[in-house]
Amino acid sequence: MNKRIKDKIEEIEKYLDELGEIKPNNLKEYIKDFKTKAACERYTERIIEAVVDLAFLIIREKGFRIPEGDKEAFDILAKEKIISGELAEKLKEAKGMRNILAHEY
Repeated sequence: MNKRIKDKIEEIEKYLDELGEIKPNNLKEYIKDFKTKAACERYTERIIEAVVDLAFLIIREKGFRIPEGDKEAFDILAKEKIISGELAEKLKEAKGMRNILAHEY
């Protein structure tokens, strides 16, 4: 496996572990604690950004067509049977959520 891909996977795993350590037990706790809410949202942004980066790294390594946008990268990976179509859709939704968190729109 390409070192950059391996490093990106490790980065995602690290962020997921760190998010797991701070996430509240329920929605009420999440809403109540501003600092935890902000930290969870930032980790979510970082994880999604890293997943997009990983998608592009895989696309480049495999020599697939370069997508015009981030969400299209997931479609390419699904078409090439790297991920399932269902996962591609969930990742595109996650990318949309990341945009909402990052840009508040």
